[in-house]
Amino acid sequence: MLFHVLPLAVLLAGAFPGICRADSGPADVRFAPAEQRFIRESGPVTLCVDPDWPPFETVEVRNGQPRHAGIAADIIALVAQRTGLSFELVPTATWDESIAAAREGRCQVLSFLNQTPQREAWLGFTDPLLTDPNVFITRVEHPAIIDPAALEGATIVFPRGTAMEELVRKDYPNLKVLVAESEAEAIRMVEERKADMTMRSLIVAAYTIRQQGLFNLKIAGKLPEYENKLRMGVVRHDPLLRTELRTVLNRGIRSLTDDERQQIVNRHVPITAQTSADYWLVARVAGFFALLAGVVLWYNRRLKRMNAVLERLARTDPLTDLPNRSRLNELFRREVERAQRYRRPFSIVILDIDHFKRVNDELGHLAGDRTLQVFAGVVRDSVRGADTVGRWGGEEFLVLCPETTAEEAVQLAERLRGALRATQFEGGRIHTLSAGVAAFREGDSVDALLHRADTALYRAKNGGRDRVEAE
Repeated sequence: MLFHVLPLAVLLAGAFPGICRADSGPADVRFAPAEQRFIRESGPVTLCVDPDWPPFETVEVRNGQPRHAGIAADIIALVAQRTGLSFELVPTATWDESIAAAREGRCQVLSFLNQTPQREAWLGFTDPLLTDPNVFITRVEHPAIIDPAALEGATIVFPRGTAMEELVRKDYPNLKVLVAESEAEAIRMVEERKADMTMRSLIVAAYTIRQQGLFNLKIAGKLPEYENKLRMGVVRHDPLLRTELRTVLNRGIRSLTDDERQQIVNRHVPITAQTSADYWLVARVAGFFALLAGVVLWYNRRLKRMNAVLERLARTDPLTDLPNRSRLNELFRREVERAQRYRRPFSIVILDIDHFKRVNDELGHLAGDRTLQVFAGVVRDSVRGADTVGRWGGEEFLVLCPETTAEEAVQLAERLRGALRATQFEGGRIHTLSAGVAAFREGDSVDALLHRADTALYRAKNGGRDRVEAE
């Protein structure tokens, strides 16, 4: 087999087209007169960075002077070139120190970070400079990670102070979060079995695994919604400065092309062969990451299929294949808000199968289930296209009727009642229904509207059943 010596980022970009993705635009950046004046009159923009986040960014000392280096540095340099802004590095020893310096006003901009609700309280964010997926890194013997919520008590390690740590703590309380002092330490803890996994940037993971020769690790999966959208954060101390600076930065960022971003990544994440003895290592690395890419793509497709199935199961009643109560609640709230906002008519109908308990008592619960299934089919086939019918609970069903007055909803309920009486059920039985109708009134909440429909339903039942009542 013949292996070619390629930049690692090329392999990764081929396997994951989303890597380095961001809006592309023309290199000719044009500014409004006020923006041009701001650029001319503003001094150097003070910049704080993460000094230990290779290959994204580091602080190097050259000729006794600290210097911003890495992927972020090169992209920001391109933004500076396009906008005419200049940046002045504020040296710090750690990322925590950089955050503290920004909060204290010692720097105006943080260089390369994800946007989170906690950070939005004190930072204004630019458009993404670079987009890069996050992946789960585990040892090779660890099973694929399909759903992190199922990993009760598993340990996951993050470098201190990352946005992904904040998100995982919130979204996956079942995971035990450990904290490392650096990217390399986090990945090394997984390699040494001190943690079950880490979730890291694909670019950083590839770089660190290659640098440290950790070929007993693998990419075990990823979460599509957990994606690094790396931006510049403008400190909120001066609202006018923040608005103007962010506007100018965004114009420069939007001028960057995907090719320019990819070339920068390629410069910082290469695989090179210095001597003939290194070709075997290159072949192993290339084969390793090609395998990882294939595995992740396969798991990606499988995750999408499974997520679609899980989403449908979470919203659908398994017996009747109608929307379940959770889904109905979601749609119900949306329709009430719409009726309130646009002052449009909206009604609901609660349906209850009369004497349903007799079916379970006389024919058994399986016959009761089949009765519910037939009933659901009758109602589904009889409502209008704009209506939504779902199982509210037990033998009760709820119909949401947008753009429908109380009178029209009563007519619909009568049609449903007639359709049910014309249907023959198991054992030749005929079933009837009782219905309660309520129409939205100004100021109604979901509970208020539901309470009136319930009241009407009980009046129909107490009035002899097989009837429709409106409240």
